[in-house]
Amino acid sequence: MRLQDEPDIPAQINIVPMIDVIFAILTFFIMSSLYLTRSEGLPVNLPQASTGKTDRPAQVTVTINNNGEIFLNKEAISLEQLEAGVRQKVEPKQQLMVVLNADEKVNHGQVVAVMDKVRRVERVKLGIATRK
Repeated sequence: MRLQDEPDIPAQINIVPMIDVIFAILTFFIMSSLYLTRSEGLPVNLPQASTGKTDRPAQVTVTINNNGEIFLNKEAISLEQLEAGVRQKVEPKQQLMVVLNADEKVNHGQVVAVMDKVRRVERVKLGIATRK
């Protein structure tokens, strides 16, 4: 039999071990993500240059939706006007990257026609967007 004088001990949840486990998992993911970066060359110590800069080419997107409509940077354009539209986007002495987004249901002939129009413009690189 219990005495009335004994106080009830309140239930407690100790979260310190849970915090330790969370930090261990977080450390694991941070360390493993450091090894997931792709290196495109051999490891070297690069010299510093005060005048160095990153030069990324300008980029435009040509989209062909499932209805066969063509868009240049979200603006509707016809196939005949596409070459002139891309040519206007090219800056002097700078390369332009054109990314082609074509719906998988679009006729193959139309995609080839768009690629042909884009390739006629000088200083343009063509890339085709895909899904992984």
